[in-house]
This record gives sequence, C-alpha cells and structure tokens, in this order.
Amino acid sequence: MNLDDAQRKKVIAWIGEGLKLSEIQNRLSSELGVTLTYMDVRLLVDDLKLTPKDPEPPKPATSHLQTPSSQSAPVASAQAKPEDALAAQGKVSVIVDHIARPGAIVSGTATFSDGNKADWHLDEAGRLGLAPKQQGYRPTPADVQQFQAALQTELSKLGL
Repeated sequence: MNLDDAQRKKVIAWIGEGLKLSEIQNRLSSELGVTLTYMDVRLLVDDLKLTPKDPEPPKPATSHLQTPSSQSAPVASAQAKPEDALAAQGKVSVIVDHIARPGAIVSGTATFSDGNKADWHLDEAGRLGLAPKQQGYRPTPADVQQFQAALQTELSKLGL
C-alpha cells in the first residue's frame, strides 16, 4: 500500500468524482498498475481520511394507480405532526402509529383538508378501515383520493 504522492492524489480525485471502492480498485490496477485487494483499498481510503460519497438514492417510481393530482399530495411524517397547518392549507395528512392498534397490521391518523380527523387501520385481510372522530363525517372524494395516495406513500416508506 505504498503509493507515491501522485498516486494518492489520483485516489483523492476519484473519491471526489464519487467512484466506489471497487471502481477505485479497478482503476488502480488498470491505470497505475497497482494491484490491491478490496480491503487494502478500504484501508488506503481510511488512511487518507477520505469518505466515499453515497450514491444518490433512486427517485421513487410512481404507481400506475395514482393520478397526477394524487401524486403531489403532501404527507406529514410520523415524527413531525403539522396536521393543523396542513388542514389550514387544504391538504390531507397521514400519520402512521409507531405501534399498530390491536387487530391491525398498521394504523394511524388522517387529517383532511377541512380539519376533520379520522383514525385509520389496515387489517390482516388487507381491508382499510376509516373511523372519523366526528360521528357521521364523510371526507370529500378528493380528500379520499389524497388520503389513499398519502397512505400509499407513507406505507412504502415503511416497506409495506
């Protein structure tokens, strides 16, 4: 692992370009004639106090079930709970419970564009249940569509 300064600068440049360790290993061999194991390359990069760049995460594929209007539905994450702010903006938000309710695979709360809230759950048979907090409340069809899209997005984040 004794590289001269010019070779080290090459490795630093390759890391800056975003190359993976295996790609650096191949380039060391092909361009500089230096044969190193993968572990040697890892140690070399560590010795140079470099950190390989993480590749950009792939953009989420849109489902063929979503319409263009439902794809842009905003969703509140489980940690941040700005339901009231989203409701004031006419948006639908979905929050997933950290622990599912009894009898449900996953559950949570939804806040609709008019500010009304409902508990929701997905049971073992794959049936979606929606229980509004206000008795007799029915969300608008547009809100239901946004809710379904937001729920799909949140569940895909969880790998469900």
